[in-house]
Amino acid sequence: MEEHYKKEGKYSYFEAGEGTPIVILHGLMGGLSNFDGVARYFSTKGYKIIIPDLPIYTQNILKTNVKAFAKYVKDFITFKGLDNVILLGNSLGGHIALYHTKMYPEKVAGLVITGSSGLYESAMGDSYPKRGDYEYIKKKAEDVFYDPKVATPELVDEVYASVNDRIKLIKTLTIAKSAIRHNMAKDLPKMKVQTCIIWGKNDKVTPPEVAEEFHNLLPNSTLYWIDKCGHAAMMEHPDEFNRILEEWFTTVFKPVS
Repeated sequence: MEEHYKKEGKYSYFEAGEGTPIVILHGLMGGLSNFDGVARYFSTKGYKIIIPDLPIYTQNILKTNVKAFAKYVKDFITFKGLDNVILLGNSLGGHIALYHTKMYPEKVAGLVITGSSGLYESAMGDSYPKRGDYEYIKKKAEDVFYDPKVATPELVDEVYASVNDRIKLIKTLTIAKSAIRHNMAKDLPKMKVQTCIIWGKNDKVTPPEVAEEFHNLLPNSTLYWIDKCGHAAMMEHPDEFNRILEEWFTTVFKPVS
């Protein structure tokens, strides 16, 4: 991904491909590499893939919340001169995508969420009391996936370092409170955006009933399941994730003319 990584002004982002813009929003512990499979595949299929680095740990504490991140994404989309984007978000990224769509519906042609927070209060922030305990953090990281082997030692080390960094910990807990405060249940029925929901059947972080609730509340949504899959479907089953998303693009999604 290195050769496609750019820095312009205050923004750092990955960009590849040409065509319909898909802006991808990573989660709290996630990075741009979580979407390697999606980026590689769709950047060759007539889509421009853009993954901004969200300022989760670098933004002022007063702007460390879902609403401020949604505004950051809107400013980034404006900076890039994009219109009618498809937003794709995992976990906190899904929540930011949803909130952005609520605030700036004119910018968004379609929405793709996977393992999204926004409805389920335990999705973040309950995992940090034993932050000095490596084995506990390892178990928490493994719980994100159906197959614990996906939580590589490098990934566990990264999470462990984050939760043992005092500033990052404070910001993580601030974001967790913000996610609870910005519950989307009342907003979703008014959001008419075309939405693709892709969910792991074995997601322990945002369980399957959360996906069903999103589907029931979002009036223009389609729900797809991936079996033997946890909270980060695009990492655990990238080929199946891409197949489902492409199917939605070709059979359900109606581009804005």
